[in-house]
Amino acid sequence: MNILGKLIIIGGAVDKGSFTETNLDKNASSNLNFFEAGILKRIINESKHKEKSRIEIITTASVIPREIGPEYVKAFEYLNAKNVDILTIERREQAADVEVLARLKAADIVMFTGGDQLRLSSILGGTPFHDMLLDKYHNEEFIYAGTSAGAAAASNNMIYQGSSSEALLKGEVKISSGLGLIDGVIIDTHFVQRGRIGRLFQAVVGNPRVLGIGLGEDTGLLITNNREMEAIGSGLVILVDGREIKDTNLTKVELGQPISISHLVTHVMSKFDTYNLETHKMHIQSSHYL
Repeated sequence: MNILGKLIIIGGAVDKGSFTETNLDKNASSNLNFFEAGILKRIINESKHKEKSRIEIITTASVIPREIGPEYVKAFEYLNAKNVDILTIERREQAADVEVLARLKAADIVMFTGGDQLRLSSILGGTPFHDMLLDKYHNEEFIYAGTSAGAAAASNNMIYQGSSSEALLKGEVKISSGLGLIDGVIIDTHFVQRGRIGRLFQAVVGNPRVLGIGLGEDTGLLITNNREMEAIGSGLVILVDGREIKDTNLTKVELGQPISISHLVTHVMSKFDTYNLETHKMHIQSSHYL
């Protein structure tokens, strides 16, 4: 199936500068590393109408939506994208509201902010909003962009809880259903900074068919046709491939006991590297062998 939409998932805690500062332009060089890394600009450039695209900021995952939403509006406006607004959905019934659905229908880009991914899936899952979101992603030149919780919720399988320090103890990682834009992957965010590689290992050993994606902060993936992934931003993307696992004690140990895994394959991507989800081949843009 040919998917017309694009998926841009970001690891969170993006350095987009403080847009509450009164002297934004004066401090731009030190505050706007996020723009220099190019993630927000890339979202705009990948969209159908570029700077004129209709952008809706969705703050459902956040417990401080009235603070975080305006920050993203200012960020996009700084990049000359002026057609931006905040779409507030805090209760399930709002996800069926005629005005809310009309705004989603008109959107070229939706930007899901960080917070709690379980809020996203529990408030939006199975609603008319969710149905329209999936339809637009599959059938229109539409961009779903999500950072932190917005990224984690994009896949069918979603990590929603799990201690970083105890992630390789059986049962410590909790997985639920996400928004289902992409299958065959599971996404974790704030990956490098919060030491979450154990969380992804446990998620993959329990279902080796699923590719684990760990997104560093200020780092993302541009995914086209649910197949070709390109690393964007300033940091690292860690991929965990469990298809070649040879052995594990997962089913033998009790809850809370350490998990052993033999022959778990990992890849590390940086800016401009690509990975094909069908062939499972990675291309390093600045390869040492070219």
